[in-house]
Amino acid sequence: MQDRNFDDLADKFSQNIYGTRKGQVRQAIVWDELEALLPTLPAGPLKVLDAGGGVGQISSGLAARGHQVVLCDLSAEMLKLAEAHALAAGVSHNMQFKQISAQQVGEHLDTQVDLVLFHAVLEWVAHPEEVLQALWHTLKPGGVLSLMFYNAHGLTFRTLTLGNFGYMRANMSKRKKRTLSPDFPRDPDDVTRWLTNCGFEIERRAGIRVFCDYMKPQPGAGKSVEEIIEMERRFCRQEPFLSLGRYIHVTARKPS
Repeated sequence: MQDRNFDDLADKFSQNIYGTRKGQVRQAIVWDELEALLPTLPAGPLKVLDAGGGVGQISSGLAARGHQVVLCDLSAEMLKLAEAHALAAGVSHNMQFKQISAQQVGEHLDTQVDLVLFHAVLEWVAHPEEVLQALWHTLKPGGVLSLMFYNAHGLTFRTLTLGNFGYMRANMSKRKKRTLSPDFPRDPDDVTRWLTNCGFEIERRAGIRVFCDYMKPQPGAGKSVEEIIEMERRFCRQEPFLSLGRYIHVTARKPS
């Protein structure tokens, strides 16, 4: 079983993830979590690894702040988009691009890094604990993993609210393999166990899209993205809403 390569869907992936309201909500909450963790890392330019970084929306933002970023991805098409994005943002001088898997990236780094971004990748890899262990070794002691994964509980709740009971009876198995629906939605308890087994200490969690995917569209009652983000921020770290997020972000530290 191989990890997913997005060469065939790179443009569609970029548009669907970042060119939508869902993408704006996701970006807002992820940046909130990064703003909370960055002050806990050493002052000065950080060494950052964006593993499976796709088009590099987050990592280019970090590069714009002067941090040194290595972005790796299996997809050559994704890397082309990431390089073009970095060029347009004027941050190419702070970024490197490598066509390798997250499992292999440690072999291509000169030194360990302060921060690893691993966003929306865990749900596409066949052997998640092996990947997390590989990323552990890329981090300096005291370094932080910013992990975001597709939440199996959020998928279940969304499927039930849509009344897709046939899909539930089929154990939510994918009908098509080449789609943007993740191959391996993750149970948060499994992710916590894998991180703990690797040696990480979990510092904080946040749900992403904890309610907006479940809103009923009502003519004339449309809400602005700003209002939705305001409410997402209010509830994303509270249970039970956190555990209903379509994605969950985890801040996990490698002990010093």
